[in-house]
Amino acid sequence: MILIADSGSTKTTWSLCRNRNEVKTCTTSGINPFYLEKQEVFRILDEEYLLPESGIESVFFYGAGCIPPRISVVSDALKEYFGIENIHVNTDLLGAARSLCGRHPGIVCILGTGSNSCFYDGEKIVRNVSPLGFILGDEGSGASLGRKLVSDILKNQFPKEIKDDFFSDYQQTPAEILENVYRKPFPNRYLAQFTPFLAKHIANPEISNLIESSFDEFIQRNILQYPECRTNKMSFTGSVAYYFRNNLTKVIEKRDLVLGEITQSPINGLSDFHVI
Repeated sequence: MILIADSGSTKTTWSLCRNRNEVKTCTTSGINPFYLEKQEVFRILDEEYLLPESGIESVFFYGAGCIPPRISVVSDALKEYFGIENIHVNTDLLGAARSLCGRHPGIVCILGTGSNSCFYDGEKIVRNVSPLGFILGDEGSGASLGRKLVSDILKNQFPKEIKDDFFSDYQQTPAEILENVYRKPFPNRYLAQFTPFLAKHIANPEISNLIESSFDEFIQRNILQYPECRTNKMSFTGSVAYYFRNNLTKVIEKRDLVLGEITQSPINGLSDFHVI
């Protein structure tokens, strides 16, 4: 059996595969080694992982923050928890590429809590514009959308009924919002939680403009830097891309780009990639 994991900043989806017809899944908290140490990763596994642990021959882990200096944080925790050496830890971007494109070239995009993109040649990531995180970048992501929404709400840029509905839904004062953004851990997760409010009010012109302008920023500041963007399809994975796919499609068509796949999660495509 092989175990495949796709991990963002908010959650990790685990898929235990014996073959294409025997797949079991579970979710845990996000495992991002940029923010966590080995003992914290082990604790998440120990408290939240619910699938069988015996019989696993190899683990393929794709995650946000899995850059070379931090890979050992995850791989060491996985080796200790599962008691095996055959552990492969890669970036969530490579996972998205293998899921969306398999062994074919394409422009690959992640729009979830954070955002990222690359040109994938069918084997490896050839070019990547750094996402820079939600403060300096992450255009089009849940964290970026949430940041813009909250900023506009607090600066009275939306009609009164939208602002009143926001505070009715979330029952937080402006002071509490600022506390969560500036003083508490994982402000990107906190801000991304407000994206359902955008979906609820998608018919409002100001809301739809906020979403589409953010997606256009993602394309302008990231995708258009790839020389291959005009000759390859661009495919997306992530909850933001999936739930706002109508707005995303509209922006891509305006930019005269070619849309490929849009999936909510890479995990099914990764199972297809790894399981023969």
